[in-house]
Amino acid sequence: MSAPAARLVTVDIGGTHARFALAEVMADGSIALGDPVTLHTDEHASFQTAWEHFCEIEGGVLPRQVAIAIAGPVTGDVIRFTNNPWIIRPALINEKLGVERFTLVNDFAAVAHAVARAPDDQFLHLAGPDVPLPREGTISVLGPGTGLGVAWLWRNGHGFTHVQATEGGHVDFAPLDQVEDAILARLRKSHNRVSVERVVAGPAISDIYHTLAALEGKAVHELDDITIWTAAQDGTDSLAAAAMDRFCLSLGAVAGDTALAQGAVGVVIAGGLGYRLREHLPRSGFAERFCAKGRFHNLMAQLPVKLITHPQPGLYGAAAAFAAEHLS
Repeated sequence: MSAPAARLVTVDIGGTHARFALAEVMADGSIALGDPVTLHTDEHASFQTAWEHFCEIEGGVLPRQVAIAIAGPVTGDVIRFTNNPWIIRPALINEKLGVERFTLVNDFAAVAHAVARAPDDQFLHLAGPDVPLPREGTISVLGPGTGLGVAWLWRNGHGFTHVQATEGGHVDFAPLDQVEDAILARLRKSHNRVSVERVVAGPAISDIYHTLAALEGKAVHELDDITIWTAAQDGTDSLAAAAMDRFCLSLGAVAGDTALAQGAVGVVIAGGLGYRLREHLPRSGFAERFCAKGRFHNLMAQLPVKLITHPQPGLYGAAAAFAAEHLS
């Protein structure tokens, strides 16, 4: 077997978790990903201390190249995360991490890089025609986790791919029925402006749950999002299950809006929560809400909607972004 073209550390930093892995990019462009290590961001004072922890786990020596996927805009002298208090100063990465080359990429741009490379058997069909993603045109990529990530990739049909990060998770939320009117009213008590991330990211299930309880006149304890998600998925709380169904409706609507805005020919759902919902989404109201765009219903129904099943698309995609920047 030929030697790899590059060995590197690949990192995917979200609001709750920072995932690390070793990766090899082979001469033919394929990527071999090592076993991931997941650290909690709230258990480390900074990215530097998390990096040092991972270095200890790997025996004290790491490759001198790194790709870092970041949950937030990758711009400016100081990069701040959307949903955790860490910061990264790009000018100090070489010195602080002891690396020679690095790539910084938005976390969902990294996922889009993964979507561009993943084989057809790593996608689960969710809605629309059950066909492979088109090899030409724009593919919208979005997914719920601690926040809502949104990106897109464009392919020219001849092997060229362009990936674009966006902050599409922060567009305005548009309620579509009386229940969502009530969800919006609850959220407005805490936020002057309500973005779609407040409704279709992991923490949103708490507001959805308590809104449904109020509409039914039920007195419930203030439960955190993890408790509600657990109860919804194990079937121990019918109100939590209803909140999960409502979440899937809203995710379908937002995915459809994103596809319309980006002129997509296909859509991919990703994100940690998207992956955990992979069995529920196809039998929820996701597909109906995705297509419910008035005069554009028939257009939306023609778009294949998939869920990427690669267990670590952020880590894989960050390594792919490194290869695109430094090895192409």
